[in-house]
Amino acid sequence: MADLNMFRELTELTELPLHLLQVDATQLHDQLGGPTLIHMPGRRSPALFVSVLMHGNETTGWDAVRRLLRRYVIDGELDLPRALSLFVANTEAAAQGLRHLPGQADFNRVWPGGEVQQGPEVDLMRAVFDCMAEREIFASVDVHNNTGLNPHYACLNVLENQALHLATLFSRTVVYFSRPRGVTSMAMAALGPSVTLECGKVGQEHGTRHAEDYLDACLHLAELPEHALPARDIDLFHTVAVVKIPPEISFGFGENGYNIDFLRDLERLNFRELPIGTSLGRVNEAEGLPFKVRDDNDVAVGEDYFEVEQGHLRTRRAVMPSMLTADVSVIRQDCLCYLMERYDSHLDEAK
Repeated sequence: MADLNMFRELTELTELPLHLLQVDATQLHDQLGGPTLIHMPGRRSPALFVSVLMHGNETTGWDAVRRLLRRYVIDGELDLPRALSLFVANTEAAAQGLRHLPGQADFNRVWPGGEVQQGPEVDLMRAVFDCMAEREIFASVDVHNNTGLNPHYACLNVLENQALHLATLFSRTVVYFSRPRGVTSMAMAALGPSVTLECGKVGQEHGTRHAEDYLDACLHLAELPEHALPARDIDLFHTVAVVKIPPEISFGFGENGYNIDFLRDLERLNFRELPIGTSLGRVNEAEGLPFKVRDDNDVAVGEDYFEVEQGHLRTRRAVMPSMLTADVSVIRQDCLCYLMERYDSHLDEAK
């Protein structure tokens, strides 16, 4: 069980202890003792804000940052092209290789503007937000991993030209979403251009290298363009619903005997436009849909998207899933997947 009192105080440092660059994510809690905001000067300001380990088992962000910063250590001193404020978040969960600890709120659901209004984690994120609001930011980047098979992509929460340019610097595949609320990128968007990076699975070298090179590019930017992004330069999607499995429903992948027997290779359906009638697996001894689907307005829309036909769970309309995973613990803590639609036609709404 987490010691919830530890999150009431934010540790704030005005320089980076360079020995941390040799420490992996599982060892950070021993070094830092908890969530830590580290401010590093650079030749340009204001600072790029970067958050890592918002989920303790998503370590690519920390690996990318420490590799990047090693490039800029000269004669024992850090010499950055732009100031950097680094938030190292759930160190205690990282020590145990978990998304978050039992008894903890999800760190990436409790930022200002979220649905969770009280709690030590809420106070923590408010402290980080207030600090960066006072300092000002150049842009905000929150680095994450996926558990399922997904391409590398960027997410944003406001259709603004600078944010779109920031996102496509990472990938031409960009996802716009307004739920879940309380995520880092949504809160920080009030302070400047803000994105979330989804860097594939933990431990993949190309994910770490991609994030490292992207953050390096951000540190070298003098400004972000304000002009509209050409539609040919982006594949923009919008999440329209989230799929969650109730605790009482059992499920497996390529196995028999559960309430839902999903396809063994269900993850391969991520970022594929599925036609009507696509089977996701079989449903056993259940009336109606065995999971919950809710849209951006928190309205139940399951029957708009899925149906059970002769024991098969099938799509009822064309849809594109993302973040499908076979990781049972992630599904239980978060969701099975999100459903998306193409959103390129809304690019002219960006400001």
